[in-house]
Amino acid sequence: MAASSSPEDLRRSRILSSKLYFDVPPSKVPLIYSSDYNISFLGMEKLHPFDSSKWGRICQFLASEGVLDKSCIIEPEEASKEDLLVVHPDKYLDSLQSSSTVAKILVVPPVAMLPNCIIQRKILYPFRKQVGGSVLAAKLAKERGWAINVGGGFHHCSADEGGGFCAYADISLCIHFAFVRLNISRVMIIDLDAHQGNGHEVDFSNDKRVYILDMYNSEVYPLDLVSRRYINQNIEIPSGTITDVYLKKLDEALEVAKQKFDPELVVYNAGTDILDRDPLGCLKISPEGIIKRDEKVFAFAREKGIPILMLTSGGYMKSSARVIADSIINLFSKQLIHMSGTQGIAETGS
Repeated sequence: MAASSSPEDLRRSRILSSKLYFDVPPSKVPLIYSSDYNISFLGMEKLHPFDSSKWGRICQFLASEGVLDKSCIIEPEEASKEDLLVVHPDKYLDSLQSSSTVAKILVVPPVAMLPNCIIQRKILYPFRKQVGGSVLAAKLAKERGWAINVGGGFHHCSADEGGGFCAYADISLCIHFAFVRLNISRVMIIDLDAHQGNGHEVDFSNDKRVYILDMYNSEVYPLDLVSRRYINQNIEIPSGTITDVYLKKLDEALEVAKQKFDPELVVYNAGTDILDRDPLGCLKISPEGIIKRDEKVFAFAREKGIPILMLTSGGYMKSSARVIADSIINLFSKQLIHMSGTQGIAETGS
């Protein structure tokens, strides 16, 4: 009788049989989005400060500025249960069949009253599509040098536990797929969301292949002191930090990272909840500061010749979508992102 497969063999088999990686025509721009990302159900999405239509509005801004042809956007596949099992155990995925469990993860108590079939269709399905986008982004980054998933970045979710509006561990999934399908063995996570990325920190706590740089407000959620021990570069900043101080700390952090680790892929969690007046981030970074922040991270990757993928993560003001769109336009104008096909995103002036 043949020996049973090890957990690592099973994970590898699931990754190799997944449909989340697929060939993308060169006419497409490595910008990943689906209208299915957006969450809308009887106004209940308004009970959480997160802008649940942010993702669609980013693309609308890019299109209205004349820099994005919507036909060139890449639509991802939904992550299947087999895909999610690459990181999440059955027990965790089964727990999402409980409406009360999902309500706690989303921090929206009334969701507990909804039938779970509605939660699956209206909330978890959009999240699973975004997971598919994050996974595919690594493949496109390797092929094109960069990729942006106009969603994802669920950095509070680990293999065993969701929280903070994060139900699936898309960052961990993306990296495990890259290990197997892209023959990558060294990944750097640069997490610049206002909140600590405790999910991926737990998942890669004993994995030397992953180097984590996390710069976050140490005075707000999740206050996870245990997972802070797993951060390679732990940069804690206080509430009220202003733009100049923030960008100086980022410059210093990137310089250290450059000396400490030589990645083959950068996963950039680019939350905009660091914006001044964001109700949950509690920092005071200007829109121009966020645009400069993203430029610095992409320049870091470009200088080292490392593929980079960006996830939009947190951002709890309506203005976030405009800032993200402006930042993407700036990346093009600075030639930190290049057009891959014959059409799609036009060159813009600096």
